[in-house]
Amino acid sequence: MLSMPGVTAQQDASPGTKPATPQSTTAVGTNGVVPPEGYVIGAEDVLSILFWREKNLSSDVTVRPDGRISLPLLNDIQAAGLTTDELREKVMAAASKFVEDATATVVVKQINSRKVFITGNVTKPGLYPLTGPMSVMQLIALAGGLFEFSDSSKIRVMRTENGVPIAHRFNYKTFADGKNLKQNIELKPGDVVVVP
Repeated sequence: MLSMPGVTAQQDASPGTKPATPQSTTAVGTNGVVPPEGYVIGAEDVLSILFWREKNLSSDVTVRPDGRISLPLLNDIQAAGLTTDELREKVMAAASKFVEDATATVVVKQINSRKVFITGNVTKPGLYPLTGPMSVMQLIALAGGLFEFSDSSKIRVMRTENGVPIAHRFNYKTFADGKNLKQNIELKPGDVVVVP
């Protein structure tokens, strides 16, 4: 992951010189989190948009269900579906109408858009945040494990790929016995694990 030059270094720049442009906006700021690889912004994510030397443009925002955020002076900007770098470029372009040499940073404070679901015969069914890599077995463990009467050989991971629903089979017992380990796939946002 690329690192971003610190704000302190930019503040030490002599007056009249243009600050170095941050190379990445996935750096962790105050109360920030490290987004997982391939992260794109989604609804309900909480972001900090920070403008150097322009505090009146800076704001903490929550991505609305329509995928947009509202910033002072800049109004509504589409954020969902973009990487943090793409959003940074977008807000800097919008701010350039008001500020010369606008330099912005996007800090991810909370990831609420990436979720997986587990339902059926587990102790704690429901939705779980997907803030990093997670396998089927790890989600089952988070959900408190299987009930004794569950059919552990017929667990399914329901997923939609390119608009087409598909199902991956997971046999808890064979995996626990150290067989067919590749069935313990990494979950993707929106996956539903069904335990009959």
